[in-house]
Amino acid sequence: MNTQSARLLTAPVVPTLVRLSAPGLLLVAFQSMISIGDTYFIGRLGTAPLAGLALVFPLVMLLQMTSAGAMGGGVSSAISRALGAGEARRARRLVVHAMVIAGAMGAAFTLLVLLFGPSMYSLLGGRDESLRAALEYSNVLFAGAIVVWAANTLSSVIRGTGNMMLPAFVLVIAATVHVPLSASLVLGLGPMPRLGIAGAGVAYVAAFGCATVAMAIVVLRRSSALRPRREDLRLEWPLFREILRVGALSVLNSLQTVFTAVVLTGFVGRFGAAALAGYGVGLRLELLQIPIVFAIGQALVVLVGTHVGAGQVDRARRIAWAGAGLAAWVSLLIGIVVSVFPLAWVSLFSSDPAVLDSGAGYLRAVAPFYPFLAAGIALYFASQGGGNVLRPLLAGTARLVIVLAGGMLFASLQGIFMTIAFATLAYGTLTIWFVARARWH
Repeated sequence: MNTQSARLLTAPVVPTLVRLSAPGLLLVAFQSMISIGDTYFIGRLGTAPLAGLALVFPLVMLLQMTSAGAMGGGVSSAISRALGAGEARRARRLVVHAMVIAGAMGAAFTLLVLLFGPSMYSLLGGRDESLRAALEYSNVLFAGAIVVWAANTLSSVIRGTGNMMLPAFVLVIAATVHVPLSASLVLGLGPMPRLGIAGAGVAYVAAFGCATVAMAIVVLRRSSALRPRREDLRLEWPLFREILRVGALSVLNSLQTVFTAVVLTGFVGRFGAAALAGYGVGLRLELLQIPIVFAIGQALVVLVGTHVGAGQVDRARRIAWAGAGLAAWVSLLIGIVVSVFPLAWVSLFSSDPAVLDSGAGYLRAVAPFYPFLAAGIALYFASQGGGNVLRPLLAGTARLVIVLAGGMLFASLQGIFMTIAFATLAYGTLTIWFVARARWH
């Protein structure tokens, strides 16, 4: 067992959780600049490009969730459990298998989105200018999907050792590169060409390319404990299975989550481009919280995984509940503010009255239930560390079923928003109940 993993087994629970979450929370502030910045720059181009961004956003979310939170969680969980059990060679071999998975998944994303993107965006309500804008952005961004997968997988490898600071620092630098580059390429500032919405896709891929190179240097340097040796390069199914038994189910959970978002986008799209743009702006605040919970969740994956690997299951559970409470508290504060002052957020991105009305209606209905969403996601990450994510997956299934039923039942935009609120409440409550009854070994 390495020194970092050994320290995690005896350190105080809450201070350690806060310390490991802090780099990720710092990263959230910088990555939020990407989301807010791109929305602002593209909003300067008009309502149609903003609607196009909303159409693509669920797939961008899927790319990030599967590479960083889902399969990335499986990678961090497997490595932390191996190190917690004192199996350094197994950890090195897991790095090799993780990168093979990243390459295959990145290529699959590129192929599927380039082939089926036009059909998907049309089904979601994309028409004319909004559809063209969606395709301009999507084709550029997903052509570089393998770079995003490589960066997030290497980041998960490093986090599996308990080192949260280094991946966060690299991704902060990448975010710092992205924002001015995106502004320059979208709007044609200075000597840069005016690429419109496609410029945001170019900036996204370029920033992740820089992060990939930096983290590869860290993992492969001679002094790294995770640098694979020649004998570690042999591929074996049991090591793929060790990652996939958590990662594959987590990818399914991400697909389910994004399919829920896609279905909702389709339901909202029935009410026109302004309603879709307003919903997209409101949803963006909700999704900005996911990186906050993700920061806490990544700490939970490593802490719970290390303790389960070392046989300290009761302490692992205490860590899981502490992390869920912290995540819910953060989202409660955000939810209270935007429930009372929704236009303070929505008006940052549009002055169109119809967009303002749609975005404010969404936030008033859904924001009070943010703590349930946060607690559910945090406990999902803790379940990754425990090696058992099936039950949290079922909570996500319940959320999808509620959304489908409500979307078909209600014929008003506000009815759709109330359905989202109830589905969020159900998801959080069920996840809490499932995790309370789950067994970690």
